[in-house]
Amino acid sequence: MVKKKVQTAWDKVEDKRAMIDRNNEQISVVKQCELLGLAHSSCYYKEVKNPVKESFYEKVKRYLLNFYIKWPYFGKRRMCNELKKQGVEVSREKVKSLMNELKIYPVCPKPNLSKPNKQHRKYPYLLNNVEITHANQVWSTDITYIRMPHGFVYLTAVIDWHSRFVLSWKVSTTLEGRFCREALLEAIEKYGVPEIFNSDQGVQFTDKKFTDILESREIKISMDGRGRALDNIYIERLWRTVKYEEIFLKSYNSVKDLRKELEKYFRFYNYERDHSAHDYKTPWKIYSRNMKVKEELETA
Repeated sequence: MVKKKVQTAWDKVEDKRAMIDRNNEQISVVKQCELLGLAHSSCYYKEVKNPVKESFYEKVKRYLLNFYIKWPYFGKRRMCNELKKQGVEVSREKVKSLMNELKIYPVCPKPNLSKPNKQHRKYPYLLNNVEITHANQVWSTDITYIRMPHGFVYLTAVIDWHSRFVLSWKVSTTLEGRFCREALLEAIEKYGVPEIFNSDQGVQFTDKKFTDILESREIKISMDGRGRALDNIYIERLWRTVKYEEIFLKSYNSVKDLRKELEKYFRFYNYERDHSAHDYKTPWKIYSRNMKVKEELETA
């Protein structure tokens, strides 16, 4: 009740202040204050926001932006922990609110990105203790997401395990399985068939339309165990490389722009980017060299 009365009184002062004509040459500002019953000093009062509070949260925002640049996969808990290391105490909910305000979101796989279907057939994992010695011995595929201004798009790729050569890739605005089948068919059309094809147990890859493509070509099907991302480690490393060297560094205005930039990046990745696992040779050099050796052995 008291607070309401104080606020009402202040509103009356504001109304009187609005009546003062500072450009009136006949009646001075001091005289106008006297006639209105205002203290002279109130004419020059300006409300000042709390500089300490604003400065504090601006400081927190700067910290959050710096942390995000360094660790874009940090969520509110890890952000809070880093703030504590800097001597800044902020609640998790406040950190979440500030991150939303700054439009920075942790980069991490979203739940059910590749959701299984219980009615689909699951295949065993065939690559335990298998030595990878040549191109087209093992191919694998996976799906990752890319954040866009108005939602997510999804990227799939087919990679050769031995050379790390990206055989094909596709982008889709939905998680329907068609784009995964298109990527598989494109890889087969361009590079032949592998001995083993590995994927996770997502519905896109357990779908009969997908597995029929493999079985009709007598390709052995291997699938990761549930929750075992390391079973498909080479393509997981590919996603990390693509995101850190391309996606995190750019802003895409449309899916068309995204496809255009990914086309450039995968060309660079395949034909120009040296790979430490192959004595700093490009994936294409390793893939094409192995294919030439295989052709020579078959014709010998």
